Amino acid sequence: MEIILLEDIANLGFKDEIVKVKPGFARNFLIPNKKAIYATISRKKQLFENLKQKENKNQEIVKSAQVIADKLKELDLKITAKVIEKSNKLFGSITSSNVVEVINKQGFDLDKKFVKMKSIKQLGSYEAHIRLHKDVDVKLNFEVISA
Repeated sequence: MEIILLEDIANLGFKDEIVKVKPGFARNFLIPNKKAIYATISRKKQLFENLKQKENKNQEIVKSAQVIADKLKELDLKITAKVIEKSNKLFGSITSSNVVEVINKQGFDLDKKFVKMKSIKQLGSYEAHIRLHKDVDVKLNFEVISA
């Protein structure tokens, strides 16, 4: 069954995207919760017309996201953490919240839900994936050092 998504849904698609799902998933969850609508011919035509208009606005947003991505790549992040004595294991862990907090102190305005990374429990160099836009992803390298 084809549906049009009304909002971004993880592991399924983005807003205004036409996706195929099982009929039960659409009828029992997506449509009653106003996350999607049936993809009829008239709704598809209306969607394509709206997407054309949004495309011009979207290009400007992608350009600004790309500028932010370039600035993020230039950052040399060092995150300090408490360490258990005589080892390189952390007292606790470093999560995406910690990374976003350090980035935001540099003058950015990111949300932790756009940062994907594993939980870190040792000192060293790591990588986080930041999604600024559906077309703009950034790999941010950072280092965890002893406090």
